[in-house]
Amino acid sequence: MTDTGEPLALASEFPPATEAAWRAAVDAVLKGKPFDKVLVNRTADGIAIQPLYPRKTGATPLAARAPGAPWTVVQRMDHPDPAEANALALEDLSGGASGLVIVTRGAIGDRRGDALVIDDLADLDRLLDGVMLDLIPIRVDAGTAAGHLAAMLAAKVARDGLDPAALNIAFGIDPIGAFARRGTLEDWNGAAAKASDAVLGLRARGFAGSQLVADGRVIHDSGGSEAQELAFALGTAVQYLRVLEAAGLPLDEAARAVSVVLTADADQFLSMAKMRAMRRLWARMEEATGLAPSPLDLHAETGWRMLTRVDPAVNWLRTTTAVFAAGIGGADHVMVEPWTAAIGLPDAFARRVARNTQLILIEESNLHRVADPAAGSGGMEALTDEICRHAWALFQDWEKAGGIVAALSTGTVQAAVAKARAARISAIARRREPLTGASEFPNINETVPEVLTPPHRETRRSPATVDLPPAGGGERFAAQVTAFAGGSLRSALSRPKSDTVFVDPLAPMRLAEPFEALRSALDALTAGRGARPQVFLAVLGPVSAFTARATFARNLFEAGGFAAPIPEPFGDLAALVAAFRASGAAIACLCSSDDLYASEAADAAEALRNAGARQIWLAGRPGDLEAALKVAGVDDFIFAGCDVVECLKAARAALDA
Repeated sequence: MTDTGEPLALASEFPPATEAAWRAAVDAVLKGKPFDKVLVNRTADGIAIQPLYPRKTGATPLAARAPGAPWTVVQRMDHPDPAEANALALEDLSGGASGLVIVTRGAIGDRRGDALVIDDLADLDRLLDGVMLDLIPIRVDAGTAAGHLAAMLAAKVARDGLDPAALNIAFGIDPIGAFARRGTLEDWNGAAAKASDAVLGLRARGFAGSQLVADGRVIHDSGGSEAQELAFALGTAVQYLRVLEAAGLPLDEAARAVSVVLTADADQFLSMAKMRAMRRLWARMEEATGLAPSPLDLHAETGWRMLTRVDPAVNWLRTTTAVFAAGIGGADHVMVEPWTAAIGLPDAFARRVARNTQLILIEESNLHRVADPAAGSGGMEALTDEICRHAWALFQDWEKAGGIVAALSTGTVQAAVAKARAARISAIARRREPLTGASEFPNINETVPEVLTPPHRETRRSPATVDLPPAGGGERFAAQVTAFAGGSLRSALSRPKSDTVFVDPLAPMRLAEPFEALRSALDALTAGRGARPQVFLAVLGPVSAFTARATFARNLFEAGGFAAPIPEPFGDLAALVAAFRASGAAIACLCSSDDLYASEAADAAEALRNAGARQIWLAGRPGDLEAALKVAGVDDFIFAGCDVVECLKAARAALDA
């Protein structure tokens, strides 16, 4: 402030900032390097991420949650035993969770294959004992069993005298998502008839929430891109709208009967843009079908594929970023995968961290207070626009192929996802997409956190079958409700069909799995031998000459489970060879500067080979020295951009040579 109380006009002391001036300064730093290759990144969909965007004027916030309303803090009910799942859930609710998702065996959310088993209404009662259904939103994630679980819930609500219209239950019926995940589907007409029958049956009973779900997680879990996930969710939703309209439900009611589930991962900006893009795509779909704008019930979960088994504490950072993106992006409900989920069934502490991650962002950071804070940001608006454009184009392509079910049946969706997955796996293997703790900065001496180890629980089989009427206007669903109320088992209601369609399933994967497999193999070898296999870092010259490449080599080899300590400088070649022999290592890696490689690397490689080294690497690109170095005994080279996974596999093979 000035002496007169006026604000200081500091900006006027500087020339106005312009994009041209910024670009000139950048070009001076780049010194002839191509701007697009150095500063412009691209997403898995080929969308260019520019380093600078102008502000977007005239942008209005996207309609999402009510202004100032927090999203629902959702926790999983996934312990295989209903009573144990209930105890964990009640602790979650008392600790601040405000919603639950029921995850049963075989569901899209059951990536480990050890989720909840619910056989009958008695199991459901044990699961929901003490849960106030009129206060706590519930989402069902039950795969092919979602219709059966919906009937159980309807039976429980009727028996307990609850008002269905007062409940917030997303029943999660999703035959298309189950088809994509499992790779099997009975005749689509039959599956669609059962789905619409369940919707009509639930709505006839007064349930007002969503009955069907368009679930994009199956695409994200299997390695797909952001546009693919959105196009799949939108295509699934449109297919369900057609089914419900054909069953006689008005289109506006049909739209309210469908919710959407998307994944948020550690890419903050892409996840935010994806959430925002889903609402724009939904609005575009409503416009195309002549519907009045209506709110979309948008659920978000933190990504499975980004979680790591190694150095799992880094998952805290990944999930925090993902929750931030989902909340800022406008999700109505958010579920956090606990940080130990990739290792096993999370315990109470891991679940507490999951819910507190959200509670801190809501209660302390107040992220929910501003409606769509990304509105007007040039970068976020441009990214949202581009994701919408790519997703809409892909959605139209799949519609031209006959719709999402036809695109799955012909393998069109699977081929697109496989292409995106292969590109991502290659980028991770070359560490262009680093995974902290797995591919970069590993901790080979880490301890494994505790997880729950419940006994395996199988689904019980009913000794008798239950005859159900054909699917139609809700009659089949009503018969299911009656059967469950009378004690019939869920498994009795599932019969194989002779006209089942079989396709390649979109199976879940995790990005760190190639590195984890290498680490696991070396850990097992370490346990058997009593000592961790070592790569001897043969450093040449002074510390200033070798530190950068020695550090690079240590991180690379430790990512595969090897020990690779960086030694002090050696006085001469004889001292280096003596240290190698004393280390007991079978593998060596030369580390130094290009100048010292030219004068010393060949002699060092030959000496190491004569000293018994089975395999010799050199850190850095060899350039013109490659032929001479290989003659001297160097087997291969590690450098930024090399296929680290293949290098580590070769190093592991050398241990058995």
